[in-house]
Amino acid sequence: MDFGPHAGFIFTSYGLCLFTILALIAWVRIDKAYQERALRELAEQGFSRTRPDDRNR
Repeated sequence: MDFGPHAGFIFTSYGLCLFTILALIAWVRIDKAYQERALRELAEQGFSRTRPDDRNR
């Protein structure tokens, strides 16, 4: 397969796109772990994510 004179640009573009996507996936997974840890620490302190009963409606 011949990519012609633009092969360097094509491969560089695909490489940068792949790197960007992998970096975003890693960032989301790291942030998810951080958020879960923060929620767990808040739960240990007695804070809850559940909404209190709204009986006044």
